[in-house]
Amino acid sequence: MIQDIFPSIFDNHFENHKVSDNDIVLDFWDDKVYVSYDTKAQKLILPTFKDYSCSGLSAVYLFSIDNKKYFLIKDDIVPFANLEYFSFFTPRQLRDMPLVSKVELFAVFSAYHLWKWYNDNQFCGRCGYELKLDTVERALLCPECQSKIYPRINPAVIIGILNQKKDKILITKYRKGYAHSALVAGFTEFGETLEQTVEREVMEEVGLKVKNIRYYKSQPWALAQDILAGFFCEVDGDETIKMDEGELKYAEWVSRENIELQPNDYSLTNEMMKLFKSGASV
Repeated sequence: MIQDIFPSIFDNHFENHKVSDNDIVLDFWDDKVYVSYDTKAQKLILPTFKDYSCSGLSAVYLFSIDNKKYFLIKDDIVPFANLEYFSFFTPRQLRDMPLVSKVELFAVFSAYHLWKWYNDNQFCGRCGYELKLDTVERALLCPECQSKIYPRINPAVIIGILNQKKDKILITKYRKGYAHSALVAGFTEFGETLEQTVEREVMEEVGLKVKNIRYYKSQPWALAQDILAGFFCEVDGDETIKMDEGELKYAEWVSRENIELQPNDYSLTNEMMKLFKSGASV
C-alpha cells in the first residue's frame, strides 16, 4: 500500500524546525502540487528550498522521511524563477504515473493532507480570529479565545463482502471519480462503531445484510483526509444485490479468477481484492 515505504522511515513527530536549503519544500495551489516528473527515468522530483528564488519565504515543517525534512509553503503566491521544469499536478495524476519508489508519492499525499487542513482552517470557528501556528504541537491556535484545532482525520471503512456459497466477492465501480474496480466503502457517522458503519454502508449501497464482520487492516488515505479500516464480512440471507444507482454504476458478485485489480498497489481496497483473488482464506 502507499504507506509501505520500508526500509524508509516516516516520522510525523512535530518539531518546530526552520527550513534549510536542502529541505524538500512543497507548494499546493487549487488542489495541485508543484513538482517535476522525469518521464525517461520515471522519477518524481520534489523541489528543495534553494530552488525557490524569493527570500523570506514562509515554510512550515511537516514531517521527515529518513533524514530528509519536508516543509509546506504558506505563502499565497510564489515566484518560480528557478523551477522551469516543474509543473502543477494533482495527487491523483501522480498516483497514475509509473514511479520508481513510493517514497515521494507518499510524501506528496501526506503533505496534501496537512495542506488541506491548513487551507480549510484559517479562522477560528468559535470567535472568528485568524488562527496561528502552534509552536508546541501540530495544531492551530486562536490567539483570542485559545481554541485549538488539530488535523482533521475522517474514519471510513472498506468492506469485502463475501458470498461463501458461491466463493465470490462483491465488486463495485463508482458512478463518478475513480474508474477502476472497488469495494463497498463509506464514512463513519457520529455515534457509530466501525462495525455499524459496515452494516449501514452495505445496506445503503447494495441492499444486503451481512454477518461475521471481522477487521483486516487500516490505511491512511490523504486524498480524503481518511483513516481507512478494512473489514471482511459475509452476506447474511438474501444475496440479491439492490444497487444504489446514484452512488454506483456497477455492483456484482465476482469469482476469484475474474477479479480485475486496480492498476497499482497503493490502496487497501486493491490489497483486499488481491488477497481474495489469490485464493487466501479471509
